[in-house]
Amino acid sequence: MSGAGRLAVVSLNGSRSAADGPAVPVSPEDLARSAVRAVAAGAGEVLVHPRAPCGRESLSPRVVGPVLEVLRGAGVGVPLTVPASIGAEPDPAERLARVRAWTVLPDRAVVRFAEPGAAELARALLERGVAVDAVVALGGAAGPQALERLRAWLVREQGRGLGGGPGGVGRVRVAAEVAEEPPDVRAAGAGPALPAGLRGLAPEAVLLFGCDGASWPALRLAGRCGAAARTGVGDVLHLPDGRPARSNAELVTAAGELLLRQG
Repeated sequence: MSGAGRLAVVSLNGSRSAADGPAVPVSPEDLARSAVRAVAAGAGEVLVHPRAPCGRESLSPRVVGPVLEVLRGAGVGVPLTVPASIGAEPDPAERLARVRAWTVLPDRAVVRFAEPGAAELARALLERGVAVDAVVALGGAAGPQALERLRAWLVREQGRGLGGGPGGVGRVRVAAEVAEEPPDVRAAGAGPALPAGLRGLAPEAVLLFGCDGASWPALRLAGRCGAAARTGVGDVLHLPDGRPARSNAELVTAAGELLLRQG
């Protein structure tokens, strides 16, 4: 499917809880079952937000490690990603300490470049052999500062692997959160270009995603410009036609079908 976007990531749970409906997996065992089914439906990577028994997101090695082990033990053979953000640990120094204390490593971690200490955190992850999804926001109320900060950091960190790498997987991927369809893309109709702030990057080094109402527009945009895409109940609870999604696997199937049509 030349030039088409690809479904790279399923976001299993995000900031959701059981109160958001039966599609949201909560326990480690539920997360593992959901991940296995989502991968069978076409997801190439799994993003999971580890939680302590109280339900709070956590970067503690005692929380992150067991969740990763349950998923891998259940046969989830694709790369596993965890977020390393304010939602799990508000203090930048403590976030860094937690990451350095991990005994079981994810394949990739999400770092939001609008948050304090992002560059140091991303560097620490890379030094531990963990690839990075560097998140910046596009559109909506987001300004250009986080993207400019990320671009400056990438220049300083040249040689650490943006884009291609062993097996074609880069160690740093730009994960752009689309708040709404960017005006330059909307004006261009179905053109294949990345949004203006991302031009100059190879599409294979970019992941596009959105939350709730922005999720399906972001996926369509990824399909047009050849970037990677993300879906899952962590991002959106409804299918493109507005029906409630019953599972992560159902969202992955719908996303794959949409990307085929875009391609």
